[in-house]
Amino acid sequence: MKHFFRYLPSYAVLGLLWLLHWLPLPALRACGWLLGHALLLLGRERRRVVRTNLRLCFPGWSEARREHLLRRHFVVFAQALLDRTLFWWAPRARLEGLIRLKGGEFLQRQDGCPTLILAPHFVGLDAGGVMMTMSTPLVSVYSNQKNPVFNAVLLAGRLRFNGPLLLSRQEGMRRALKAMKQGLPFYYLPDMDFGRKESIFVPFFGVQAATITGVSRLVRATGAKVVPCITRLVPDGYEVELLPPWEAFPGESVEADTAYMNRFIETQVLTMPEQYFWLHKRFKTRPAGEPRIY
Repeated sequence: MKHFFRYLPSYAVLGLLWLLHWLPLPALRACGWLLGHALLLLGRERRRVVRTNLRLCFPGWSEARREHLLRRHFVVFAQALLDRTLFWWAPRARLEGLIRLKGGEFLQRQDGCPTLILAPHFVGLDAGGVMMTMSTPLVSVYSNQKNPVFNAVLLAGRLRFNGPLLLSRQEGMRRALKAMKQGLPFYYLPDMDFGRKESIFVPFFGVQAATITGVSRLVRATGAKVVPCITRLVPDGYEVELLPPWEAFPGESVEADTAYMNRFIETQVLTMPEQYFWLHKRFKTRPAGEPRIY
């Protein structure tokens, strides 16, 4: 009971979110539009982070163009955030009508090799994860949330279909490696700043970014094929596209592989720049001697 009262505000928010999932998608997206503008108005610190990221990654753009992108990003971020209520509670039949998959044939084991599903951090990432779990058993990694109430809901939502093997980031990669060798595709999110440990500095839009080397190391250890998974938020739901496996990968070194991955993500970001996760402090960790960015 003490736990309940301590987290009563969290339960109240979850109750509101549960009610939202009954709304038709246009109404839910309208709520997301309102929430996005509220976050834009109130989120001074996050506005600063997004502005910094856009200035670093698109120095040739005008300030007006970057500001327009900033406003669009807050809206699509909030819309995707509220859409998660559908992923947590809507029936499978509704989700199958909202999330469309293209390139599903690439989920099959390529030449008998394991599959690494490369999922960059676009705002629709959770929709891609739901579609993947509805399509096949898989393994993935998640980060524990500080709030245990929301952590439990997030975890339950990700476990709804096909019993995926979800490993906390604290567990390391050994179990994921074993699961891949046993045939489970690995839904892998490679493009956030997790600090210096297991990261190297490679360019991202021309800026040195601390980037984990897991894609290269996992492929080298398992012989897996890398199948990119790009999720796009669209007016009537989500489009999840699996692209053909990368050829001639891995390359000559872990460093070259990691730089190749970042260049690939850049090409995808340019197709829908407002939907990349600019709220994240992608350049927080700096090479020795460089000043802080944020």
